[in-house]
Order: sequence, then structure tokens, then C-alpha cells
Amino acid sequence: MISFQNVSKLYRGKGNHTALQNVNLQVGKGEFVFVVGPSGAGKSTFLRLVTREEVPSQGRVIVGGLDVGALRPRDIPHLRRNLGVVFQDFKLLLNKTVWENVAFTLQVTGVSRRDILRRVPAALEQVGLRQKQDAKPLQLSGGEQQRVAIARAIVSRPALLLADEPTGNLDPEAAKSVVRVLWEINRWGTTVVMATHAQGVVDSMRQRVVALEDGRVVRDQLQGAYGA
Repeated sequence: MISFQNVSKLYRGKGNHTALQNVNLQVGKGEFVFVVGPSGAGKSTFLRLVTREEVPSQGRVIVGGLDVGALRPRDIPHLRRNLGVVFQDFKLLLNKTVWENVAFTLQVTGVSRRDILRRVPAALEQVGLRQKQDAKPLQLSGGEQQRVAIARAIVSRPALLLADEPTGNLDPEAAKSVVRVLWEINRWGTTVVMATHAQGVVDSMRQRVVALEDGRVVRDQLQGAYGA
């Protein structure tokens, strides 16, 4: 699903910052992987390389069989249609209802209204928010808003779901509910990669843990915990 082959990423400018150094990493189909490490370790850069917001300075990034760095601009939307992305700050449209927020992803990619009417309720049911479909985002709790964001990310049925600090703005109970949703999505076959600082969440889940430090992979552990 994801293959990093001797990948380095250098941000040129004042001081030249190396965000990733010689990273070799494979994520298989159907895995649930936590990417952990202190701020500045390279977690967000790792995800941006997968989504092709960045290209590697060295090495190759392969996602779903595609060499991401070699993609032509016109082919990038095809890559991203097979990815779902969840952010820390939700990025919901505040003037639209829950239903409209989730449907928007399908509308902009030209999905038929018939399919939208079928797929949006299914996605909301999957995250436990079918009964809130007519609410606006500011009428929801933080955990519910993040679950709307997850529904929006999975409504297009991506093979891979990326989550960048999805529990960073949530209290512990809301964080647990969001991660339970991600876990259920993974059980349905979607590969999930989650960058996080949430030690309690990682320790309770005991999934694969990839630890980054100064841009390098310092630990890759099955059934791992946040710390070594």
C-alpha cells in the first residue's frame, strides 16, 4: 500500500532543514499503523509525501503502486481520490449541515446524486452520526465534529485513510471515541495510518508503532506502545 524507499526530504532555505532522512518503510494493505514522535520529528512530512503535497528530495514514495514523486500534475487527483485524510482541526464547512459536509466530497468529484443519496447516510451511520445529519458543525461537540470529518474522508471509499493528529483538540473520552471509529473502519479493510502524540490512545490499542526522531525511523514495532 505504502512504500518509502531511501526517502529523504530537505527543506531548503535559511538553515536548510532535513525533515526525513533515509526512511525505508512498508505499510501493507489492511494495516493500522501509528506514527509517533516529538514535534518536528517528521510525522506530518511523512503524510504530506504520501498525499503528494510534497515530493521527496531523494528516494521513492510508492502509494498503491504509483510512484508519487513522478506523477504528472494531471494525475495527482487520481491518487487523492483513493486517499481519505483527517486533520486535527476538522476543516468542516460551518455554513453547511453534517449531511452537506459529507456529500460535498462526492459532489466535487462528479458522483451521481443517486450514489450520493446512498453513500452519505451509510458513511454517517458508520461513524454513529446518522441522527445528527441536519445539524451544523458548531452544534456538535469536538468529538462529533471529528467523526463528521472521518465520514467525509471515507464516503468515497478510499483504500487508505491518513489521520494527522485527529485527537489533538479533543478531551480523552472524545479521543477514544474517534479512535474506536478509526479502528472499526480498519476492520472493514481500509488501511489506516495515524500520526499522533496521544500516548494513552497508542498504548491502549497495541497496534504497529513507527517512531520517528530527527527525521529517522528509530523504532518499528508490532503491537507496540508509544514509548520504547
